[in-house]
Amino acid sequence: MYEVLLFAALFGLLTSTVYLGMVLMAALRFSRTRGRGAATAVQPLPPATLLKPLHGMEPHLRENLESFFRQDYPSYEIVFGMRSPDDPALNVVREISLRHPNVVVKTVFSGEPPWPNAKVYNLDQMMTVAQHDLLVISDSDVHVEPNYLCDVTRPLLDPHVGMVTCLYRGVNTGGLWSRLEALGMSVELTSGVLVADMLEGMKFALGPTMATRRDALEAIGGMPTVADYLADDFVLGQLIDSKGYKVVLSDHVIDHMVINRSLYSSLQHQVRWAKSTRRSRPKGHVGTGLTFSVPFALIGAAAALTHGSFALAASILALGIANRALQCLAVGWGVVRDNTARRTFWLYPLRDLLGFVFWAASFLGSSHLMWRGSRYRLEPGGRMFREAA
Repeated sequence: MYEVLLFAALFGLLTSTVYLGMVLMAALRFSRTRGRGAATAVQPLPPATLLKPLHGMEPHLRENLESFFRQDYPSYEIVFGMRSPDDPALNVVREISLRHPNVVVKTVFSGEPPWPNAKVYNLDQMMTVAQHDLLVISDSDVHVEPNYLCDVTRPLLDPHVGMVTCLYRGVNTGGLWSRLEALGMSVELTSGVLVADMLEGMKFALGPTMATRRDALEAIGGMPTVADYLADDFVLGQLIDSKGYKVVLSDHVIDHMVINRSLYSSLQHQVRWAKSTRRSRPKGHVGTGLTFSVPFALIGAAAALTHGSFALAASILALGIANRALQCLAVGWGVVRDNTARRTFWLYPLRDLLGFVFWAASFLGSSHLMWRGSRYRLEPGGRMFREAA
């Protein structure tokens, strides 16, 4: 048994180290290309529509929304979408609008969604009042810099580009669990996106920012084509890529607020995300298990200790921890400029262990999940179906 466990641990450490090498190469590649598009930009930017779905109050909502009113962009409008006028976020929108009368604001109330994905239905209703062909879909829990809109729309001036998406750094809104989830956003998610972009190019999108043109969206059949998917962002990017358009990873990085502060809400959110990923890209999700380092280091250290080899146990554990600390610094700080990742890189090995737990949990239990108070059943391919309460 000792030999089997030690072999499994060393194999996992080998695969995670190979993955780390790929991450470092991808991070260097991304850093070398950062800023090139802005330096050569000369074409004027056409008017744009920001589509911003809202659902209740969230931490830092006021600051997040106001950052979209402060864009250094020639001409744009913001369309906010909510289920009803009773949504408390509406008062925040009205308050901010009074301070920025120069920004055109429209509000849409979609009512109760007949589609499984309420956000997608909301976006579809918002599209009916969008005036411009340049469309930027952005989540409510993100904060952006004034050059954001320029950076994410400029690649769309190329007719071959159909979608632009962004990396993001997680922002802790309070507590250990929020901090760990934020580290996962800044490091684990970013690493996977960078490696995917390096190996095969972007063939998916990330929900916090999806910039597109109306013609590209219409080419795939519009928002109704992703009405049944939990990972609507991933599928939307896939469909646009399948139509021959390019999906571009912007070098603009945004802030993503982590709204899950308790252990329960954080676990629920991350396991739901892992289950969705498993259904959306099953082969890649299985392979993700070999990218973690700390779980294999713990297995190897335990095996070595049972055999009386303390030096070997310490060496294996140190290797696994150093692997993740280096990844955190190279990606969390080097790529997305997350100051928290730079200061607390020593905490990332714990996040790596939790990431493995979430990955393993995605294969356990039923295919049911809770999302925004409703119960859904996930099917192969990532489709979801709402179930009766």
